[in-house]
Amino acid sequence: MKGKESLQKKIDFVVIVSVTNANPNGDPLNGNRPRENFDGFGEISDVCIKRKLRNRLQDMGERIFVQSADRCDDGFDCLKARAKGNKDLEKVAKGKATDSNEFARIACESWIDVRSFGQVFAFDNKKDDDKKGNGVSVGVRGPVSIHPAFSVSPVDIVSTQITKSVNGTQSASQGKGKDTMGMKHRVTFGLYVIRGSINCQLAEKTGFTYEDACKIREALCTLFENDTSSARPEGSMEVCRVYWWEHDSKTPRYSTAQIHRLVNIKLKDSARTPRSVDDYDIEIVEEKLEGVSLSVYPS
Repeated sequence: MKGKESLQKKIDFVVIVSVTNANPNGDPLNGNRPRENFDGFGEISDVCIKRKLRNRLQDMGERIFVQSADRCDDGFDCLKARAKGNKDLEKVAKGKATDSNEFARIACESWIDVRSFGQVFAFDNKKDDDKKGNGVSVGVRGPVSIHPAFSVSPVDIVSTQITKSVNGTQSASQGKGKDTMGMKHRVTFGLYVIRGSINCQLAEKTGFTYEDACKIREALCTLFENDTSSARPEGSMEVCRVYWWEHDSKTPRYSTAQIHRLVNIKLKDSARTPRSVDDYDIEIVEEKLEGVSLSVYPS
């Protein structure tokens, strides 16, 4: 970004999230049941986590390119319209003659989620009266990578049949509609772990700064604010801890995998069935890592 230095030190993070009687991430191919792997461990997709991060950043006043339809704050109803609405992007978008580097630079300056997570811009410039159009295809790789989150222990999923009190449709042949029954699913309790990192080399390309990293950290700490729904009642999703490691160089002495393994979470012997975060022992492996500083939130 203009006038700002890109991130100069590698960052790794781990976020511990508790879920109590809620559906953290429904699977649309499985009746919207909470996601789980074949071993019964709960899962929250990386796409779901990035969506919540985008929402939080938007709440913090940042410009977001990939907006939810119900959170649109700029009047554009699709990504193509939002990109075309950027006058600076329109000047450099010339189909096959598009300057990809300049296009990416402007997009990264305009939207924090583009310079954080990356984005593929693949739009057809065809107008309504044109038979052919010149396509714009520009890819941006972002420095912030997020793993899918998995629960520490297998989760119990409870499915409840519900009944609507008002018909959703009117039936001429029957006294009431057929859409009066439904299902709701929830995880009784689960402790999920989100892992991620921020890469300096990619930050240089997108203009991602340390200030941006601090905004990502704040969004992680408040991940479920303004995220209330029927599937996730207020207070059912909680960020218990955010572990934030900052290295002293762009290319650190220790890999991200080594850093992530420092968080050790075990179910207490006295807790056969976990029902809260207190049923787990959460420890940071005490290793003196040269050139690495750890911050824990909330402190």
